[in-house]
Amino acid sequence: MYQRILIATDGGKLSEKAVASGISLAVALDAEVVAFTTVPRYPSMYFEGAVVLTASEVGRIEKEWHQQAQLLVDAIQEEAHRHSVKAKAVTGKGNVAESIIRAAKKYKCDLVVMASHGRKGISRVLLGSETLDVLTHSHIPVLVLR
Repeated sequence: MYQRILIATDGGKLSEKAVASGISLAVALDAEVVAFTTVPRYPSMYFEGAVVLTASEVGRIEKEWHQQAQLLVDAIQEEAHRHSVKAKAVTGKGNVAESIIRAAKKYKCDLVVMASHGRKGISRVLLGSETLDVLTHSHIPVLVLR
């Protein structure tokens, strides 16, 4: 059925459920896993929440975020290996939904597993905005866990 599953995570509590379920599904289907997270870019505009910093400070912050993201996906890869699942740890940059979809395509995944997280405001009562964007724009199936 599914041969390569992209498990998208942000490291939050709900994402932990998606990770566990994605690995369990991979075990049951004898599928491979691509553990994935997106490293945000430092906001460049005041309205995005930016604080004025030098280019070197921004670079240092983004490097630290990338290192944290790599540790997150490495831990998922190790967990998959403990369950005898072949896994790859991958990070992306930029817009979360676009990054997830791009990674799923690049690594030839046939399923995305992610949590319904990042809920904001009345318009996002049912699903997080990034999750909704992935569901809307992905051309492969998406399994959403709550």
